Amino acid sequence: MIAYLRGRLVQKEPAFVIVDVNGIGYQVLISLTTYSEIKDREDLTLQTVLIVREDAHILYGFSSGSEKSMFQQLISVNGIGPGTAMMVLSSMNPVDLKKAILKEEVHTLQSVKGIGSKTAQRLILELKDKIRREGEDAGETGAAAAPHNTIRNEALSALMTLGISRPAAEKSIDAILKKSGNTLSLEDLVKIALKNA
Repeated sequence: MIAYLRGRLVQKEPAFVIVDVNGIGYQVLISLTTYSEIKDREDLTLQTVLIVREDAHILYGFSSGSEKSMFQQLISVNGIGPGTAMMVLSSMNPVDLKKAILKEEVHTLQSVKGIGSKTAQRLILELKDKIRREGEDAGETGAAAAPHNTIRNEALSALMTLGISRPAAEKSIDAILKKSGNTLSLEDLVKIALKNA
């Protein structure tokens, strides 16, 4: 398994890059999201996933660990191969994709070429709980690194679970965090937001 590549960017196209790593040129397939993140950096590090098929070894590259993780989750869904997963990640970034899955936005997922109604529903069914658990785990381990974002995301998730629309929940949470200076606990933030939303 090739977990990542670090080297010099030799060629960059919307669908792939060639990275020189100690004199060996690796062709790596990328999404449009990664393409826009790379810009024109000379030195490059890509998170990678190697897919071995009968007729080829294909390296997929990602500018972030979250995009790589989302790719791996997508290809774990029955009926979604690496090509379709890259199409999905080219159409929306990992954050928007997770939101669409958590909010069960079938129409948003269907807007991706190659994703029909049944596939969109399967994506939601198979990935919703995984993404929610992943968010909870990140909340526990990442609390020290980014308490504001973690608490905001957890509060947002809680309010949406309670039936408050995302825009109303975001507006309420952001206003409260701005006033409080990010000193509230998650419970207090949710309680105040419920009164204001």
